[in-house]
Amino acid sequence: MNPNEKLHEAGQSIWIDSITREMVGSGTLQGYIDEKAVTGLTSNPSIFDKAVGGSDDYDSQIRELREQGLDGEELFFQLAIADLRAAADLFAPINERTDGVDGWVSLEVSPKLAYDTDATIAQAADLHGKAERDNLFIKIPGTPEGLPAITESIANGIPVNVTLLFDHRQYAAAAHAYMEGVERRIEKGLDPAIGSVASVFISRWDVKVEGQTPEPLNDRLGILAATQCYVAYRELYETDRWQQLENAGARRQRLLFASTSTKDPKLSDTMYVSALAAPDTVNTMPEATVLAFADHGEVGELLSHDRGPVEELAAEFTEAGFDLDQIALELQQEGAQKFVDSWEDLLSQIESKCEKLGVGA
Repeated sequence: MNPNEKLHEAGQSIWIDSITREMVGSGTLQGYIDEKAVTGLTSNPSIFDKAVGGSDDYDSQIRELREQGLDGEELFFQLAIADLRAAADLFAPINERTDGVDGWVSLEVSPKLAYDTDATIAQAADLHGKAERDNLFIKIPGTPEGLPAITESIANGIPVNVTLLFDHRQYAAAAHAYMEGVERRIEKGLDPAIGSVASVFISRWDVKVEGQTPEPLNDRLGILAATQCYVAYRELYETDRWQQLENAGARRQRLLFASTSTKDPKLSDTMYVSALAAPDTVNTMPEATVLAFADHGEVGELLSHDRGPVEELAAEFTEAGFDLDQIALELQQEGAQKFVDSWEDLLSQIESKCEKLGVGA
């Protein structure tokens, strides 16, 4: 049993935070499912930016779509949906076997809508309808404007991956938005079992404060933020509110750890994965991290949900002069902007390809 399989046995799903047309079509992704315990997939604008720009695999479809009169976002979403439909089909047996707990893929709404509630609601419904796959999440950012869009989308029966969460307060807000959507469905007599995950970004915390922390606190902030979210996650599902929803047939919105590749080359390339092994959660990893953990990762003691040590460590950061709430807000805003930048690069790349293929405007 390789370390990925051990992690899966401990109750944590391994998803791959990567997609290319070659990965899906060549059998590579199926190999990861069969041999690396990969049970789901996530994507984002940065991933598709690299996929489309780094290959000519998309050229024929780009030409075809452009000749049909499509351009910009509309053209891109057709490219992404083609990849994600194929990936969703590979994960469909897992989704069916786990009764919808696992086996998901994710497609993100336009990052430009991060602060536009109504447009996010409309695009989430449109994309999910076009994708035509039950095991496809629509990714909606957990910004203040995104929260009501999450509630409305869940109420409309659209599975949601809440993205761009950084701390336990942002996580809790996303979880409550999800539960409110479930409650609306129950009030209307609709099926409350709508899939969802809440994605908390980890490594960006440590990148943000690199070189600023006292030596004993080096490289501990990301794991602290993740653990605080895990404590909140475990406590949430012990509340009366959740018990009532579960009794009515609702399913848990699983906690997902994202951005779990190590950015500092001096650190272990599997540090975040080993530290965040926790039952009933998901860890979505870049392809290199999936392979690294399968090769030499270690599953040790599982993540604790004891609030005491977490609060003590948070207090140490506060005493060292770090405003964790402010950092979380800045990380969310910076993350939203990075996705917008990748989005614009992606659309520019597609336009350049159209011109090279002789199907420019």
